[in-house]
Amino acid sequence: MESRPHSYFREPAFHFKTIALAALAATTLAACEPTMTTTSSGLTANKNVLIINNTGRTIWRFYGSPVNVNSWEEDILGSSVLPSGSSVNINFADGRSACNYDMKAEFQDGSSLIRNNVNVCAVSAVSFP
Repeated sequence: MESRPHSYFREPAFHFKTIALAALAATTLAACEPTMTTTSSGLTANKNVLIINNTGRTIWRFYGSPVNVNSWEEDILGSSVLPSGSSVNINFADGRSACNYDMKAEFQDGSSLIRNNVNVCAVSAVSFP
């Protein structure tokens, strides 16, 4: 039985299509990824932070604002609350290049806990308290 000659032309064409499709998929996914931010040093940083409630009380409102902003801006939890012992992943990628944020957890009675100058580009979790 004669062996069939190997086609050197068809195999590279297949690999080229596979590589081209993989590159297209990677580019598309990268364009849709909202969690990365370019820092002032030009590096890309992930701004997803797990907020952990270990206070023994329910957090009714949660705020996070860049340290150079003089207001708490909007309640990140919206209509939700964060029960004690629970956590929530918050993406601080809001289009600003800032990495340092002040965070405020507010309780039903109006009292609050504040974490100042948290580098959301460097930490993956913040616990209250």
